[in-house]
Amino acid sequence: MSIPHKVKRPSGITVGDFFEHDRETLRMKLVGTDVGMKRKIQEPSVNRPGLALSGYFDYFAYKRVQVLGNSELSYLDNLSPHVRATRFEALCGWDIPCIIIARGRSVPEDLIKAANKAGISVFQSNMVTMKFINLATMRLDWAFSPNTTMHGSMVDVQGIGVLIMGPSGCGKSESVIGLLQRGASLVADDAVRLRLNEDREVVGTAPEITRSKIEVRGLGILDVARLFGVGSVRLSKRLDLIVHLKVGVQLHELERVGGEPRMEEVLGLPVPSVDLPVTPGRDIAGLIELAALNHKLQAFGYDSAGDFKETLLKKMADDQLG
Repeated sequence: MSIPHKVKRPSGITVGDFFEHDRETLRMKLVGTDVGMKRKIQEPSVNRPGLALSGYFDYFAYKRVQVLGNSELSYLDNLSPHVRATRFEALCGWDIPCIIIARGRSVPEDLIKAANKAGISVFQSNMVTMKFINLATMRLDWAFSPNTTMHGSMVDVQGIGVLIMGPSGCGKSESVIGLLQRGASLVADDAVRLRLNEDREVVGTAPEITRSKIEVRGLGILDVARLFGVGSVRLSKRLDLIVHLKVGVQLHELERVGGEPRMEEVLGLPVPSVDLPVTPGRDIAGLIELAALNHKLQAFGYDSAGDFKETLLKKMADDQLG
């Protein structure tokens, strides 16, 4: 079974988005023109243009972020001013997204001039080159990964990422409040952004504008971090279990003993799911917590329903044999 959701597969991101989202993580600052902020990064990786700066442009990965470290800058320092300016102009003549100078090295003026003339933004980072490349690649992989937005609430219940779904007004946010009072952490309320990361896991986050916020009918929008403490909010969490809150479903219509785990497809990956009927007097928050704990047991190889069935079949066999 697949939950209906629209999957987005970005073909590129703008330099401006990359800078805005990751400038603190990658310790970047703008040192050139901001005209190049609208340029597109078309591949989720970075390139060190050593060969390009030497004049060899065959197989040049121009669609990637270009990073200059100690090796490239030391090579350029040994060139005559005229040759160096020519090499810079040749590099900027390609449709590259942007240029980043690592290790906090000063940016050569001729590079700034050539980049400004070509409309390419230049940034500086004080990170070690390889550390910057590794971290930037991870951030770009995340930005380019398949993603979707789903209506629901997501919480971390004792290490289990639970997505709570159901029709409007069924009590999703109220259930989350109950879970927060039991020590759970809020990931997202109302709109949950899901992405497929490099480890083939579905990870949930909240839109920045609603992060750590929850809406409860009658009370309005509440700040969870201020009410329950900063430990009650998680920026992201792997999706482990989906809980559907069902309104108007009779209890006798649902499985009592439990059978094979039901799986639902999210971003191409199977995720276990359960149905919980919403009726007056039921502690939905407590039941969601029990569902999460039961999922944790199953992850460790213990199936309580299967164990009960085996015990029951063994007793029936023993009774028949006297």
